[in-house]
Amino acid sequence: MKNGVFSDFKIFTGNSHLALAEEISSILGKPLGKSTVTKFSDGEISVSLWETVRGIDAYIVQPTVSPVNDSLMELLIMIDAMKRASAGRINAVVPYYGYARQDRKAKARDPITAKLIADLLSAAGADRVVTMDLHAPQIQGYFDIPVDHLLGMPILVKYFRTKRLQDIVVVSPDHGSVSRARSMSHLLDAPIAIVDKRRPKANVSEVMNVIGDIEGKTAILVDDMIDTAGTITNAANVIRDMGAGEVYACATHGILSGPAIERIEASALKELVLLNTVPLSEEKLIKKIRVLSVAPLFAEAISRIFTNDSISRLFD
Repeated sequence: MKNGVFSDFKIFTGNSHLALAEEISSILGKPLGKSTVTKFSDGEISVSLWETVRGIDAYIVQPTVSPVNDSLMELLIMIDAMKRASAGRINAVVPYYGYARQDRKAKARDPITAKLIADLLSAAGADRVVTMDLHAPQIQGYFDIPVDHLLGMPILVKYFRTKRLQDIVVVSPDHGSVSRARSMSHLLDAPIAIVDKRRPKANVSEVMNVIGDIEGKTAILVDDMIDTAGTITNAANVIRDMGAGEVYACATHGILSGPAIERIEASALKELVLLNTVPLSEEKLIKKIRVLSVAPLFAEAISRIFTNDSISRLFD
């Protein structure tokens, strides 16, 4: 290490998102570090590092995606392997942070699993975590190590600006995404609307109302993640029925589990824009879905971390 900067860095990856890791390493002009992550017949995970990491700045690109427990264990074991191999600084690059939705006690005797994951990463030996659009930003406070929290919103906003859509309204699909919708509306200089849903009584379907003017406007629904796609497609259908023109949607993390693809296909959505923090299989890449890359942003963040430059300047 010279003048507070490590003399070299290497990028490694597990099995969860090889394509993203390769894209990041290509942008940085670095080959992926030589390692293998395999399983024994009983399901135990085995990690082997095939090159030295002694004294270097190591970056492990590994979103904790489905199967989340496998990808999480791969990450933890890779961190431990590098710690025992005397890596200088170990950086866990986790574009999608699994278990982030379990960030609080919603009822008595609930675990706070997002905090547990933070503790596990620290205990394994991570010196820093680099992630994007945590479901609850306060998860950063669960760590006792630095967390660089990147934002996907600028990538999405840039894309919608290139489409030159007219008469836009940014719509929050529920109360939980109001702050994201407000941020996007500010960047696009557009008004905001909110889909308000409530269940009058048990076993009675949700009643949806829309707060704001959507009549004849081009609507852009925004959320941090889309899992089974129930919330986003229900909101899209409601605002279309209530007079909106074209309906778009965007999110950082496209989990797309269960009936998500069928719901998106059958919905009023014209286009769903996602970032590639989570890998999507070929059968999920339907015509309505557009995927944008986060690799340039993560590559720039890694470069700035390595040189001890400012990360916040990425969002000026």
